[in-house]
Amino acid sequence: MPRSYFWTMLFLILHQIDAAYWKEWEMFHLPGGVQGFLVFNLAAIAVVLVGYKHVLLSTARAPFYASCCAALGVATFLIHTGFALAGLEQFHLPLSVAIIALCLLSAVWLLRDVRRVQIHLARQTK
Repeated sequence: MPRSYFWTMLFLILHQIDAAYWKEWEMFHLPGGVQGFLVFNLAAIAVVLVGYKHVLLSTARAPFYASCCAALGVATFLIHTGFALAGLEQFHLPLSVAIIALCLLSAVWLLRDVRRVQIHLARQTK
C-alpha cells in the first residue's frame, strides 16, 4: 500500500499545483478566492500527509487514510470530467489531463491495495 498511496498523493499534489495555475477557486466559486483555496489545501494536504505516515507505519488507521486519499483521487477525476463536459476550458493541456487521469488510476490501485490489506486483517482476526 505505501507505493500506491505515494503515487496517488503525488498526483493529487501535482494536480493542486496545476489547479493554482488554472485558478480553480474561480471554477468552484470558493469564498475567499485564492485564500479559501489555500485553506482547503492546507487541510487536504495535511490529511494526506498524515495518512501517508499511517500507511508507512502500518497503523490500524492506515486503511481509513488510504481510503480517504483514494476517494480524493476518484473525486478529482469525476469533478474535472464534469467540468470538461460542461464546457469549461481549464485543465485541457496534455499534462493537466494526464495528471487528472493518473489521479484516478492511482486511486483505483490504492483501493485495490486497501482491499487486500482489509482481507489480510480479517484473516488474522479469525
